Amino acid sequence: MANARSSYADIGKVVGLSAPAVKRRVDRLLETGVLRGFTAVVDPEALGWGTEAFVEVTCNGNITPARIRARLEPLPEVVAAYTVSGAADAIVHLRASDIHHLETALERLRGLEIVDRTVSTVVLSRLLERPPTPEA
Repeated sequence: MANARSSYADIGKVVGLSAPAVKRRVDRLLETGVLRGFTAVVDPEALGWGTEAFVEVTCNGNITPARIRARLEPLPEVVAAYTVSGAADAIVHLRASDIHHLETALERLRGLEIVDRTVSTVVLSRLLERPPTPEA
């Protein structure tokens, strides 16, 4: 998890396995879905998407998670969405280039036919963000 660019040999040295054994284990982790892929960690601010908000979305009627996802997917500013317990049906994480872009994205989100109301919280600063760690 610390460095996806590590070779199988390098990982093997740390965990006491041969490179082929590490490859077999990595392949098994991919097959079982524990590993979902290998990626670069990109700073959204460096790409000009430094404004973000979390939006509680309450939908009209009884909407399935699949239908919520289908309506949110076309919006490029939606970087994540979750169904939740409580008053809202979903929490949506938006990213935008600036506050004006965020306002436009919120208007498009509110305009979806499934959306009854929203409550937005704009992020001022990121205090903590960490990847999941295996239990010790």
